[in-house]
Amino acid sequence: MSTTGTTVTTIETKTTGTMTTPLKEVAQDLPLPTIGEPVIEVHNLSKRYGRNIVHQHLNLEIRRGEIVTLVGGSGSGKTTLVRQILGLEKPTSGTIKMFGENISTIDPEHARLMRTRTGMLFQQGALFSSLTVFDNIAQPVRELGKVPTALLRDIVMLKLEMVGLPCKHASKMPAALSGGMIKRVGLARAIVLEPELLFLDEPTAGLDPRSSDEVVELISMLHRALGLTVVLVTHDLDAMVALSTRVAVLAERRVLVAAPVEEAASVDHPFIREYFLGMRGRRALQALPPDRRAKLPPAALAPAAVGYKPW
Repeated sequence: MSTTGTTVTTIETKTTGTMTTPLKEVAQDLPLPTIGEPVIEVHNLSKRYGRNIVHQHLNLEIRRGEIVTLVGGSGSGKTTLVRQILGLEKPTSGTIKMFGENISTIDPEHARLMRTRTGMLFQQGALFSSLTVFDNIAQPVRELGKVPTALLRDIVMLKLEMVGLPCKHASKMPAALSGGMIKRVGLARAIVLEPELLFLDEPTAGLDPRSSDEVVELISMLHRALGLTVVLVTHDLDAMVALSTRVAVLAERRVLVAAPVEEAASVDHPFIREYFLGMRGRRALQALPPDRRAKLPPAALAPAAVGYKPW
């Protein structure tokens, strides 16, 4: 059972740890998680490396149950922001709160426990090449302390099935996996401790269109079934449109706007026009449901096959 905020989801298991009902069937009739209280609060954040200023007076709030996508050009500081939220880097100034706690002032033990409430999928999967699939997924559980062998096996096998991989893959080494399978194993490891907050760094990067669509569907199912709050970093416009509750646009060292994608695309700013209203952006935006598509600016509705410039 996973309990996160106001969402409680039960996934029945057999004694073997496998799901009696596939996750897709469990999730398809579930509503989206209820948007709740802030779980991440970034206030007046500045970050510099020597003379290079990455963030300056940046503000961002992410609420429980959301999927917030961080978008921006190369060098806009998306990954740097995530690293600061996770406590891997310290801000030059400003504050970051996670679950209501200022992460720069909590003691190391409290910080360790807080990290167990988060999961992270790295861009290339970041699997340990010398460990099997089973041991890669089991690693975060083992780091918490001794867990009975049978229970650990049930946990790992359940997470494998939740991400759509048969348990027979548990004994494989990462080198024997396809790109899509590596992403799924990385996701299984990211959710093995049943986190409340999930960070995804370019989850569809390097995948073919079919595998990319499958990963997007999987993220959506996990979001519903586990009541997750998700922070997504991606250049994949289709994934952004399909998944995002809100989009946070990073430019000029700050968050220009954090809003539903149809509202963000309406902001009159050079980067936003270039990013959302170019050919690829229009094609992605025009996949929105009709009620949301009706809120797009007229320029976003121009034929996606035409190299149209809205300025």
